[in-house]
Amino acid sequence: MPTEARTSPSVPREVTLIRLIDAPREQVFKAWTDAKQMAQWWGPRHFTNPVCEVDARPGGAIRIDMQGPDGTVHPMDGVFQEVVAPERLVFTSRAFDAKSNKTLIEALNTVTFTDEGGKTKLTVVARVGELAPEFAAAAAGMEEGWSQSLERLQALVH
Repeated sequence: MPTEARTSPSVPREVTLIRLIDAPREQVFKAWTDAKQMAQWWGPRHFTNPVCEVDARPGGAIRIDMQGPDGTVHPMDGVFQEVVAPERLVFTSRAFDAKSNKTLIEALNTVTFTDEGGKTKLTVVARVGELAPEFAAAAAGMEEGWSQSLERLQALVH
């Protein structure tokens, strides 16, 4: 009996997204560091964030529970490594299994905010470190997830 070869989705080890946001960089930076604002735009379309905690200082924690349209909660946490207002944020993010606390994916995220004549050139670089094999399919959609988040951010600050 022939067996089908299974291929796992290609998972990028680094994703870079650049967007020109039609808002001043101080406003865009605040949307990344204020939990009430971040809860409104973080995550893919149709997701909500019933838990969103942000302590934007070096060593400060970030915690977001994204809830999908089907009600499934996807917890994420991390730590800020660098906070230079309104220019740069560097933080780890870790999606994990809520029951076992097992890390599914961990990334180092560098976000830069550049003033472009009253608009903000936003650059997000996400470098994947740890990745559980069972999370590969979800991780393959990381660029699309970030893109949808940034669309939601643009809508919030515009």
